[in-house]
Amino acid sequence: MKKTLIAVTSAMVSLSLPVLAEDMPGMKMNDMPMEGMQMKQDVKQAPIAKAEGTVKAIDTKKSIITLAHGAVPVLQWPAMTMGFSATAKQLAELKVGDRVEFEFRAEGMNASIVSIKAVQ
Repeated sequence: MKKTLIAVTSAMVSLSLPVLAEDMPGMKMNDMPMEGMQMKQDVKQAPIAKAEGTVKAIDTKKSIITLAHGAVPVLQWPAMTMGFSATAKQLAELKVGDRVEFEFRAEGMNASIVSIKAVQ
């Protein structure tokens, strides 16, 4: 009985699949001109925030700079120490202990340096 039920259910499912796969009436994609069509994407970048801080560590292999920075009011962040992704060029110009001014973008838990410079 159980095998018969499974066989009948399998047959019903396999017979209904071609019906589900048919094109919807009036939705023939073959006739649509695709050349020159561009999909518009609303990609919004996170705003640029500014802060000052001190370089605590530089990891050139992972392209991460760890900064102890002051509060960032525009993001409602308190002062903290955290890692930021940075380019090799940005990292090459700095050393641990440098006081810096920097601009960055924060998207969720990821923050990346836009610009950074040592200050006296």
